[in-house]
Amino acid sequence: MLMSRSAPDPALPQYIRAAGGVRVAIGTTARGSCPMAIAERGGYRVRFVNGPRCEGVYLNTGGGLAGGDDLALDVTLAPGAAATLTTQAAEKVYRAQAEPTTMRVSLDLGPGAALDWLPQEQILFDGARLVRRIDARLAADARLLMVEAAVFGRRAMGETMTQGLLHDRWRIRRGGRLAFAEDLRLDGPVAEILARKACGGGARAIATVLLVSPDAEARVEEARAALTDARVECAAGAVEGVLIARFLGPDAQALRTDLARFLARLSGRPLPRSWST
Repeated sequence: MLMSRSAPDPALPQYIRAAGGVRVAIGTTARGSCPMAIAERGGYRVRFVNGPRCEGVYLNTGGGLAGGDDLALDVTLAPGAAATLTTQAAEKVYRAQAEPTTMRVSLDLGPGAALDWLPQEQILFDGARLVRRIDARLAADARLLMVEAAVFGRRAMGETMTQGLLHDRWRIRRGGRLAFAEDLRLDGPVAEILARKACGGGARAIATVLLVSPDAEARVEEARAALTDARVECAAGAVEGVLIARFLGPDAQALRTDLARFLARLSGRPLPRSWST
């Protein structure tokens, strides 16, 4: 019997789906920024490392995401707070038999706050179905550096994402006004779509970097200079307080190397240690 893509899979009862997330509130103290409240549920955790900057690392104790899993990450920065948040490793998204994997990211930055949102890439296996929603709300003078990257099958392992779904929705608001909106949808024969010259030109990995800051437009030439020796296709531009950089290429490791160098240059500090492990 044929099963529709949206029908529940009787072989995987709802109670074994993973549903959880992490809520973090970061404030300021006499010693600098630090987490003031942490709420964790399901198999998701966050751990803060010792160092001069408030730096948190997300962990998924389940070892990956599968169809029907739901992950929510909520971050709030108080006025003047500064932090870096990353992941322990690249997140693996496995094949979905019916319902997609859903991920919801919510970022709230108060006046004068600064957040480097630097998760490592999502690795999508063949048949993976990922629906991700990113909503950020910034005060007019807040600063957000963020990256999201996706790898469509690990080439070194002989993997290809021939079929699946990536639906990425971004909404970034600054000072109460919409500053950036984007919807990306790759649905069906993903490898075939990315092979098209007008779509991906054979890309196996993609990444987007945003810098939302009062000085974003003034840093365009600096950003372009940081891309000079890149091995993958990339470009940077800016408009109305938002600097945007895009990366895509057939080699995921080359893209990661170029991306890491660019992020370190743009942030003005070394990337979190988990990026080099």
